[in-house]
Amino acid sequence: MTKVLARFSSYDDVRVRSTVFEIMDLMGGERIGSGMKVLVKPNLLAPAYPENAVLTHPAIVKAAVEYALDRGAKVQVSDSPATGSFERILRTSGIGQALRGLPVTCLPFEKSVRLPASPPFTQLELAQDAIEADVIINLPKMKTHSQMLLTLGVKNLFGCVVGLRKPEWHMKTGVDRHAFARVLVQVYAALKPSFNILDGVLAMEGQGPGRGGTPREVGVILGSTDAVALDVTVCGMVTLAPEKLLTNVAAHELGLMPQDIQVEGTLPELTDYQMPQVGSVVFGPEIFHGIVRRHFVQRPEIEESACKLCGECWKFCPAHALERQKEKIRFDYDRCIRCYCCLEVCPYGAISALEPPAGRALSKTIRAVFRTFAGR
Repeated sequence: MTKVLARFSSYDDVRVRSTVFEIMDLMGGERIGSGMKVLVKPNLLAPAYPENAVLTHPAIVKAAVEYALDRGAKVQVSDSPATGSFERILRTSGIGQALRGLPVTCLPFEKSVRLPASPPFTQLELAQDAIEADVIINLPKMKTHSQMLLTLGVKNLFGCVVGLRKPEWHMKTGVDRHAFARVLVQVYAALKPSFNILDGVLAMEGQGPGRGGTPREVGVILGSTDAVALDVTVCGMVTLAPEKLLTNVAAHELGLMPQDIQVEGTLPELTDYQMPQVGSVVFGPEIFHGIVRRHFVQRPEIEESACKLCGECWKFCPAHALERQKEKIRFDYDRCIRCYCCLEVCPYGAISALEPPAGRALSKTIRAVFRTFAGR
């Protein structure tokens, strides 16, 4: 039996500390011994304020760090952000201020170690600091994700892929979201975090995981020694069938799906949680795929009034599908693999995943035809 602990909480320092300490105790936190290397891995995607619900909240990071310190561990807080300097993220998020005065090391992942991977891939390159840690405390944020639907416990560990190796993986897997999900699960299996604590106090819905998403008060913190069990539980909380989350499917295929998940505590039932639109990248005969990709399927689009031409999107795009043309950004939708990295890294929330006009018209026609035949 695999337990998932659910507790209502807020970001009040005293309450969140009490909640995180209780969850850690119930997960077997006594396994953290004096002198152990403990890696705390929050979601540090990009510079953002706590109220944006983009990053793991500083109060939860602080509580996890204090727990490990209280057990005599040597603690390091690390991630490999998609955009922005690590120092700026610590400053903007409030995490730097929250950890001030504590004997903790904060630094970005820089060096990688090669590990064998399951087919169709031959190897993974993961952060050396994560591989060498005695204990990993994984601190995901509860967020939607325009490519993978949700980014939770399993996907948070993709941050242990260093720097530009992230877009390389997006390019390797291309438009195949299932292949990318297998990569995410293999990263999780390689790192085997000892503890997973999900920040669901202020979550994100809509077109996440970056500034394009919408913060939503949920008020829960979840914990489990198994990140897959944690993710399955969140799916139930937002009334999403677990098989809709591709990392759950990949975990099942790789023999990592827990057979019996028991939730200890009370979960809110979020029947109206707004999920992102994640459409197919291609459909129909192969000869028409180019036209379909350009004009009919969901794609990233720029809101020009919000765009500051900062360059983060075209620098990070793994497919090199964006370029600046004078005072605008142009997408090459033939190249675009719909990984939505551009949406993730945009610091101004200027990029959204939208169905183009032709696609909307086709969807509307199909629905109308279906209603006509269904009414007969």
